Amino acid sequence: MLPDLPSRRDPDRLLAAARRDERGHLKIFLGAAPGVGKTYAMLSNAKRLKLAHLDVVVGLVETHGRAETEALIDGLEVLPRRAMPYHGRDLAEFDLDAALARHPALMIVDELAHSNPPDSRHPKRHQDVAELLDAGIDVWTALNIQHLESLSDVVARLTGVTVRETVPDTVLEAADDVVVVDITPAELITRLSEGRIYRPETAARAANAFFKPGNLTALRELALRRTADRVDDQMVDHLRHNAIEGAWPTAERILVCIGGDPQSAAVLRAASRLASGLNAPLVALTIERTGAEVTDPDALRRIDETLRLAERLGAETARLAARDLPEAILRYAGRENVTQIVIGRSGASRWARLRGRSLSGALLRRAEGVAIHLITTEAPPVRRRPYAWPSRRSVGVRLAVAVGWVALAVPVGRLVGWVLHLSDASMVFLAAVLGCAMTVGQWPAVVAAGLSFLAYNFFFVSPIYTLTVAEPHELLALFTFLLVAVVTGGLTGRVRDQAQAAFDRATTLQALYDVSRKLARATGLDDVLWILARQAAAAVSGRVLVLLDEGRAATVADLAIRAAFPPEDELGSTDWAAARWAYERQEPAGWRTGTLPNAQFRFEPILTQQGVVGVVGTAPGDRSRPLPADRQRRLEALVDQGTLAIERARLAGEARRNEAMAERERLQTTLLSSLSHDLRTPLSSILGAATSLRSYGAAMSQVDRDDLLLAIEEDARRLARFVSNLLDMTRVEAGVTDLKRDWVEVADVLRGAVARAEKLFPDRRHVIRFGADLPLVRGDAVLLEQALFNLLDNADKYSPLGTATTVWADQQRAGVTIGIEDEGSGIPTPDLTRVFDKFTRVGVGDGRPAGTGLGLSVAKGVVEAMGGTVRAESPCRQGRGTCLLVWLPGAAASMEEGVDGGNQHGAGGR
Repeated sequence: MLPDLPSRRDPDRLLAAARRDERGHLKIFLGAAPGVGKTYAMLSNAKRLKLAHLDVVVGLVETHGRAETEALIDGLEVLPRRAMPYHGRDLAEFDLDAALARHPALMIVDELAHSNPPDSRHPKRHQDVAELLDAGIDVWTALNIQHLESLSDVVARLTGVTVRETVPDTVLEAADDVVVVDITPAELITRLSEGRIYRPETAARAANAFFKPGNLTALRELALRRTADRVDDQMVDHLRHNAIEGAWPTAERILVCIGGDPQSAAVLRAASRLASGLNAPLVALTIERTGAEVTDPDALRRIDETLRLAERLGAETARLAARDLPEAILRYAGRENVTQIVIGRSGASRWARLRGRSLSGALLRRAEGVAIHLITTEAPPVRRRPYAWPSRRSVGVRLAVAVGWVALAVPVGRLVGWVLHLSDASMVFLAAVLGCAMTVGQWPAVVAAGLSFLAYNFFFVSPIYTLTVAEPHELLALFTFLLVAVVTGGLTGRVRDQAQAAFDRATTLQALYDVSRKLARATGLDDVLWILARQAAAAVSGRVLVLLDEGRAATVADLAIRAAFPPEDELGSTDWAAARWAYERQEPAGWRTGTLPNAQFRFEPILTQQGVVGVVGTAPGDRSRPLPADRQRRLEALVDQGTLAIERARLAGEARRNEAMAERERLQTTLLSSLSHDLRTPLSSILGAATSLRSYGAAMSQVDRDDLLLAIEEDARRLARFVSNLLDMTRVEAGVTDLKRDWVEVADVLRGAVARAEKLFPDRRHVIRFGADLPLVRGDAVLLEQALFNLLDNADKYSPLGTATTVWADQQRAGVTIGIEDEGSGIPTPDLTRVFDKFTRVGVGDGRPAGTGLGLSVAKGVVEAMGGTVRAESPCRQGRGTCLLVWLPGAAASMEEGVDGGNQHGAGGR
């Protein structure tokens, strides 16, 4: 039997604990109501720590005129407050920057739920506290239970007082310590009557409104229950962290369905309280019916606000679109391991419920293995309209169109009946209903069906020109026509609306596809950024900025505007601060966020696999309301595509730089190898010959001495050519070649190059052939001779002994073509262009040892600086050899460059 193994600690919880140790520790003094003594207890404990020589600073404390509280501040360092202008007067607020600069061990910050003035960095004080914690500063603060976000509606229902300043539940859940400061309701009311909480005039109003025994008892219960839940969570965390065996509770996962109705916020808060009590994660889901997308701006606004509330409550958010809503919700719940679903009471009509169109009813019928919580509110459920009511003018236009279609059907029916001798014109009116549905939608088609029913009866059913029906079968036909017209008109209108929605989605997808193609074809980072800025600006109907980190500063973000649409190169100080915050914290900042909401732009970080590389700032044209959900999704898709393109462009740039670095290292290695060989070999030969002459010259014959001197001369010439080619290559690459622009006779230059080659290879035979009337070329005769000599030197080295090298020149293509042909083994086809690269040698020469691989590269640089071209062809003739072809522009082509071209080349060449 295997021995019992020790339990393994949860690695995720160990990692979370390690991350908490990197931040400051948060301690919250929690009370049921104002006046229970939270600030007093907080300052009393802080003073004891101060006496123990801990660095304690009071960042902000509101005493509300209480003498005993003010006495506790004596002896503690108090941070000066910051004056913030607000509606014509200055408010003394907490100075976050001064607190970060002071960086004490413990900072006291009172009233956690306080809202900051509009121009502050954060709209809420709890966000200031979060920044202090991120900086490694321990914080003590105070909070009343009614300020928790998930309990605000409960408090309002219990006390009748609406709480406007709230704190997300995640702040309390993330606190390292929570101290409950509690007294009985009777004692608290006594304190209020004695003036120890508020001034007398304020205390009288509070006693009549908020400070009632029932209210205080209910708040006290909420505080104690929430604290008890937290104690349970801490106990479970301790047991799991230390791998202590126990009966663990079943893992729960809560899903709450929200929509555009006013009750969604209350349903979400109820689900948050349920999730908090069960210590379970919460997912907020909003779902749209395919073909019936929400277009009502009020409903869209409520959906966006509820989703932001869900994020503040610590919930995940998700959006879905499906035809069958209950099936999609249950499928999502199964995929995400949801155990409980929370939904509000349906606002469907009785007829919809009878048809099974109630969402809550359908979930109750279909759900298996999952609990369904149905939340009811005091307000009756509101039936959500998926569309916005049209304006009066729009309603009038649509009704006029419906009347017009029916009015047109009357004479057409008469005409058809007269021409075709038809007794039943109902199909004409049915066509009118369908036409109305296709042009103006569903409900005008229903109106047109009713009007068609009346018109058909009045003009075509006997007795005509009355609404009386004589025969029973005609009455049945009329009502059958009405039913068919209503159904077909409604279905056609719905198909039209669905087709319009599908067209809108296809347009969006096509736009995203076009953007992806443009980004894929973009050749550089600047092109990618410009495409992203322009397309994102079209998506938000406003302004867009793209800022990237230039990397010039080692310690702080060095953001710079790289693209903007419309073009813009300046930002206000608030926007710069928001951009840096989004970059450094990797979270949204700016307009409609929790950080610097008064900024003009909303900045989102650009996150790649290598980390954050910049931010995207968007400023919609309509700042009075949040960006619609469809535009937000399109913007997010654009930013995601742009992020991939930016990462691809950066990787391509890094690859090019790495390739260039590798090529540079290869050239350096080749150069060092060439220097070690091509310098050491002739120097060793020269040194050996000189040493022999010095030591044994007197004993040598004249022939031996001449041989040694000839060897010294040849090796010195070889060394001189190598150094000359190396210097010429350096000047050509640097663009500082002193290139003259004189008229040059090609034949004379070629004769000079052949003469130099014959001195170097006296046993080599050279065949020279010039065409008649060779034009002059413009260039540098000395450098051209050196280039042609390098080509001849290459041909002589790589051809067998006893063979001839042919040199020819002819007039071709308004210039002169020079050919140098050898009878060697030739150059492989893949290497025909590579032979002109630096330090490249292909094959083994049959004449003399191979050179440094610089001669052809120098020749190519000189010829191209003179406006010509050089290339190699192999085999050249009779299936063997190599032909090096040089083309130079003739006198006529050179004259067309004009005086400016000559001056430009004369100033330094290419």
